Amino acid sequence: MLDVLGAEIGKGLRIQLAHPVGHVITLLISTTMYLGLQFVLGQGELRQDLLPQTLVAIGGYWFLQYAALVMVSDLIEEKRAGTFAQAQMTSAPPWVPMLGRLITASVFGLAVAAVAAVVPMLVAGIAVPVKSAALVPALLLGINALAFTFLLAAIALVSPMIGALQSLFTALVLLLNGSFLPLAFYPDWLGVLARFLPTTLGVEATTQALFEGRTLAEVWSGGALPWLIAHTVALAVISGLLFVRNHRRALREPS
Repeated sequence: MLDVLGAEIGKGLRIQLAHPVGHVITLLISTTMYLGLQFVLGQGELRQDLLPQTLVAIGGYWFLQYAALVMVSDLIEEKRAGTFAQAQMTSAPPWVPMLGRLITASVFGLAVAAVAAVVPMLVAGIAVPVKSAALVPALLLGINALAFTFLLAAIALVSPMIGALQSLFTALVLLLNGSFLPLAFYPDWLGVLARFLPTTLGVEATTQALFEGRTLAEVWSGGALPWLIAHTVALAVISGLLFVRNHRRALREPS
């Protein structure tokens, strides 16, 4: 089983590293888009009171968007080439190759998000404090994004509309997870709606620990952390059930 996992991770890394220009272009577009949007929203200036919180939020978006792009595009390519069923002919359970794909996607998602966040920090002088209380919320933010990535991959196994669905959901995350304005600026009803989307609760819990000086216990008692855990568990369960259903269907009805 570990051999299959290692082989899947190695294959994914080789495929992604074979196209470095695409990653460079993604980084340029991501950083330029963020700074440009903040310049417009700041009416001609980069507001230092908003940049740190929005940078954490768009970092979560970049991780989700790129991890989903890597994992879903790889699956779509195998489905189109007719090699998906062949790739499943191993003694390992079907979730093992998917876990390998998810690890590859998380590596590149994290790399792109980290580099894309460092560039605005250097260009605009954005300071993000390092606090141990933010470690657990930040880790859960990543797991939350990966659970949603797995959900998209499970849908990609059977749906030809996955490209449109992925674009729609990631655009909603970009609009509402705090990448443009912190969640505190939203009307109450929009804040409630935004918290149903992946990454929003993770961003809220992480920024409370980073910028409001809350301890982990205070983030928990404020409600953001338990809701984040519940949201992540729900996403993981739904993703797993959908994967089991759609994987069987994909093998019965190869495209």
